[in-house]
Amino acid sequence: MTGIDIRHYDHHQAAELRPLLLDVYAEVYGKAAETDPFAGVERFAQGLDGWSSRPGWTCTVGYDGDQVVGYAYGAPLPADAKWWGGLLTSVPADVVAETGTRTYALSELMVRVPWRKTGTARQLHDALLAERAEDRATLLVDQEHPKVWALYESWGWTTLGDLRPRIPDAPLFHAMLLDLPQR
Repeated sequence: MTGIDIRHYDHHQAAELRPLLLDVYAEVYGKAAETDPFAGVERFAQGLDGWSSRPGWTCTVGYDGDQVVGYAYGAPLPADAKWWGGLLTSVPADVVAETGTRTYALSELMVRVPWRKTGTARQLHDALLAERAEDRATLLVDQEHPKVWALYESWGWTTLGDLRPRIPDAPLFHAMLLDLPQR
């Protein structure tokens, strides 16, 4: 799809972006939140506040005219990251060792219904990761969403293993990795 304007933000603009991000989340996940406590807006807001307060947090927001179409955000994993704590698959320790500059975690990527299946998700994804200095990126895909998992694989992501975050009501995820271009 053409005509999408992608704007870049960092943790300095997080407070002003928060209402917009929560509104889009509530629209995209509102139905799921009715039956799934993990999808609740309050839980998401807590996660958003945690992520967006981190140095290195970045966000891309797509606009079609004055309409927000979706967004993606994430942050580098710190050296003491708890990200891998729920990994259920055995991997060598060096694979999950973090330095604070090794891995960028793509925490959220969502697109509103009218702009789905238009290439918008890929544009937001690519814009978010384009200038990252880390060696790799990671993300989690709910195992109940095999089409999303397949989409990420088609973009070059590989599956590391199963992971269940140590968050109440968290589903089982595929933990995925993507090598980032070296700068």
